[in-house]
Amino acid sequence: MSWIVLISLLALCAALMLVERKGVPTTLALNFKGDVKRETRWLAQYGQAVCTGFAALLVWRLDTNPAHAKAWIVIAAAVLIASVASLLIKRILGRVRPGREQAGQFLGPSLQHANFRESFPSSHSACAVALTVVLAYFYPRGAEIFWALAITCAALRYIMDAHWPSDVFGGVALGYAAAYVAIAVVK
Repeated sequence: MSWIVLISLLALCAALMLVERKGVPTTLALNFKGDVKRETRWLAQYGQAVCTGFAALLVWRLDTNPAHAKAWIVIAAAVLIASVASLLIKRILGRVRPGREQAGQFLGPSLQHANFRESFPSSHSACAVALTVVLAYFYPRGAEIFWALAITCAALRYIMDAHWPSDVFGGVALGYAAAYVAIAVVK
């Protein structure tokens, strides 16, 4: 893991939060229709439970390299760590999503699920990056494709107005760290 990358992502997240708190317009109000809407929703699911499950199953069944015997476990662990950590942070901070009443505010802890107040960090971005880091670690020849999928997923969370820019970069940082924790623990 590169500490420079992680610290840079966290610094960018903090800087964007300051910009957002000053009231600088940072959200979009785009309306996708038809095929574009369907395709972007599919891409935005990269790293989520079904996608990750299939990635882990494919690696488990298709990769015969003995050095990769635990790759499927690392994939599942990285995304699970990112997902659980994201959920805990969301419930502790309670940041309101864009376009909602009290948008951008941190409402504090809550044990109950309330989608409108679970903006920070972006769990889609965290899980997409966690999956990508692990896949790129074991399969470096596909790194560009994995990173293109993760970046697309993270960007779509912002473009689809589900998150603030700082939520996305916070999620990216979380997924990056979660992947390396899983690699260190499982491998």
